[in-house]
Amino acid sequence: MTPSIEDAPPAVSPAAAPAPGQRVVLVVDDALDTLRMLCDALAAEGYAVLAARDAEEALQRFDMVVPDGVLLDAVMPGIDGFALCRQLKATPPWSHVPIVFMTGLSDTAQILQGFASGGVDYVVKPLRIPEVLARLATHVRNAQATRLAREAVDVAGLGVVVLDGQGRVAWRSPQATRWLEDAFAHTEAPTERAAAWLVQAQRDGEQTLPLADGRQLLARHMGASGLAESMLLLSHAAAEAAAPRHLQQVALTPRETEVLSWLTKGKTNRDIADILGMSPRTVNKHLEHIFEKLGVETRTAAAAIAGQLLQG
Repeated sequence: MTPSIEDAPPAVSPAAAPAPGQRVVLVVDDALDTLRMLCDALAAEGYAVLAARDAEEALQRFDMVVPDGVLLDAVMPGIDGFALCRQLKATPPWSHVPIVFMTGLSDTAQILQGFASGGVDYVVKPLRIPEVLARLATHVRNAQATRLAREAVDVAGLGVVVLDGQGRVAWRSPQATRWLEDAFAHTEAPTERAAAWLVQAQRDGEQTLPLADGRQLLARHMGASGLAESMLLLSHAAAEAAAPRHLQQVALTPRETEVLSWLTKGKTNRDIADILGMSPRTVNKHLEHIFEKLGVETRTAAAAIAGQLLQG
């Protein structure tokens, strides 16, 4: 049933609770006409609809029910939509919810601000309802698939971290949270140090950190995950993977050694990327470092030297 909007947005009550499996959308806009129009259209599509007229009311809705998607007005009295979006994305239990901005602003700076604050898309007022519904449905489906995958990761006890396009932690599994907190607990500014270490692993493809118990915490870049996001897999190891003695003298990292080993087997960058679970661009970056360390300029020369070193 479509919520009634009089002088205030509808509140959530047990009677208005969504049916099992029903998707919930929160609409945040200070314009009552827009709220009415969107609530009617969304209810007709089978959504359970919540409404809020400002950031404070939106946060109250989140405290009661975490929606599957948000349609958010960019410009509102008080806290604007960009600030509200940043706050939602900074709150772990809510950070997975896709936020689509509604705005009458058309200049590039405002659009970029919406994406930078964590929005996944935007629609321009006056709204075209079919477009709004199509965009929202796509993002809600994608977010649900991502959430289910992340829940599976949690159940499996894997250490997974997702970084956004600016190198910030967008999500991390409970296991990853525990390992990072333990590893950096005794450092100054542990949260910042852990974040910097993860960003370095993303750039280099791999990073290791010695632990107090003699083991190592290993972070491997697994490639892109979603819109401008990167996935890192954490694991514990008794010792760093040993490289052949002569390759250790060349000071290759374990990841560079793996890349070079597959190169000597005649694999292309794309082959190596598929085998090692990284992007071809990351493979190319590793090869640049390898060529520099070996003092060569071509794949053939690197393979020839590697063959001699591996046999030595």
